[in-house]
Amino acid sequence: RIAASEVVGIIHLPAILTRLRQRYPRLTIELSLSNAVDDLLKRQADIAIRMVRPEQQALLAKRVGVFPVGLHAHEDYLARRGTPASMDDLRHHDLIGYDAETPAIRAFAQRHPGLDRASFALRVDSNIAHLAAIRAGFGIGICQTIIAEAEPALRRVLPDAFHEDLETWVVMHEDLGANTRCRAVFDALVAELTALVRPKAQDRSSI
Repeated sequence: RIAASEVVGIIHLPAILTRLRQRYPRLTIELSLSNAVDDLLKRQADIAIRMVRPEQQALLAKRVGVFPVGLHAHEDYLARRGTPASMDDLRHHDLIGYDAETPAIRAFAQRHPGLDRASFALRVDSNIAHLAAIRAGFGIGICQTIIAEAEPALRRVLPDAFHEDLETWVVMHEDLGANTRCRAVFDALVAELTALVRPKAQDRSSI
């Protein structure tokens, strides 16, 4: 049982799990998609892909890198409304953001004044719905740059003014380290996700 966020589970994992199944044809996988952090100590999942540093004890954790995120909009929206030249210009745009506030969200809002709940024209806690709204041209929202770069119609907005890195970890309970199936899946996820994020990090560091 693998726990992952909506974006990771829908955008990144299908191809990875396809290759894993081809390598291990008797392997059966349960995929649990949620932006909540499953408790591995309570065995809510065997393996989790987390976008925050693990703090629980008795876990095997491997950092695979970071997924850069930025502000993006569809080219149709920018043609219709113009491209903001500064963070202050965002006040005159349709912004897509969160609904429920969490400690992580409040910390994000403190780092980026002006991107608070009151400023959003569309509030949604589903990251997939958020991405769908960007793709539809609703307005300016936040998504992983690796996703936007694969879609020619999506444009990065204010890259110098807004940038966040989602630190990414593959985690499982230490008791499963000797389990052949779990260890094979854990190692495969580490290798595949590392290969996915590393080229983007190298590209950015070489600029």
